[in-house]
Amino acid sequence: MTELPVFDFSDESNCGRMPEWIRQAFGSQDYAHTTRTLTQYALNTVCVEARCPNRGECWSRGTATFMLLGDTCTRACGFCAVKTGKPGGLDLDEPRRVAEAVKAMGLDYVVLTSVNRDDLLDGGAQIFADTLIALRDDNPQIKLELLTPDFHRSQQHALELMFHTLQELPGEHFLVWGHNVETVPRLYKRVRKGSDYQRSLDLLAGAAAHHGIETKSALMLGLGETAAEVETVLQDLARAGVKRVALGQYLRPTRYHLPVVEYISPGQFAEYETMANELGFRWVKAGAMVRSSYHAED
Repeated sequence: MTELPVFDFSDESNCGRMPEWIRQAFGSQDYAHTTRTLTQYALNTVCVEARCPNRGECWSRGTATFMLLGDTCTRACGFCAVKTGKPGGLDLDEPRRVAEAVKAMGLDYVVLTSVNRDDLLDGGAQIFADTLIALRDDNPQIKLELLTPDFHRSQQHALELMFHTLQELPGEHFLVWGHNVETVPRLYKRVRKGSDYQRSLDLLAGAAAHHGIETKSALMLGLGETAAEVETVLQDLARAGVKRVALGQYLRPTRYHLPVVEYISPGQFAEYETMANELGFRWVKAGAMVRSSYHAED
């Protein structure tokens, strides 16, 4: 399939028409090559499975966010378009294919994410580690960014495994470890079923404590949060040692997902960006179309 993706930008929200500043960007230069490569190596991406509105732009720049551990998530978050259900078995060859695809795409900065795999004893941490090894074996200088689940009951094991893996990898020991808190604590039961705000902060704090890791998180806005609640979350992330933060507009992927409560104005996004910078974050992106892995290589 080589046609550009179509995200549902219809007015499905309860807060009026979608404002003019929310628009999908398209391109064409490397889109077909990205599609062919991902198909050739039978890989999943969050771009497709989560119906990301930036897919056309990113794939046309020749980049994509690889989604490990299958296409089926064990949780059912109210905002997410990724399929929910009982996942299949582990694909132990996936790390090799990711490394081959990255080489074919000529990437020097790679973002890896995954579905939640609460059915696995390690939450899928070993596949992340094996993929890091495969990528670094092929290119010791490649820059890596993880966007992981919280690993639930195996969080400490996942941290220790990643730390050990990093120590054994060739090249510079630097990694961006991302985990998205997504929304404010008050909205967790409705937005992030099966997740826990403090558990997410604990993972980020644990990763940030390791030399050679810089942590990152993201918030979706427009789900009913207040500005004061956003500020509190940014303060919590800063105290947890997070250095990178992305803030974007929640857009309803289908009519079966949570409705948009509010469209955040560009001016409000600018205020949040200033707030984050004043709190000491070193990398801040804020805007309607910003997503956690959007222009992550910048």
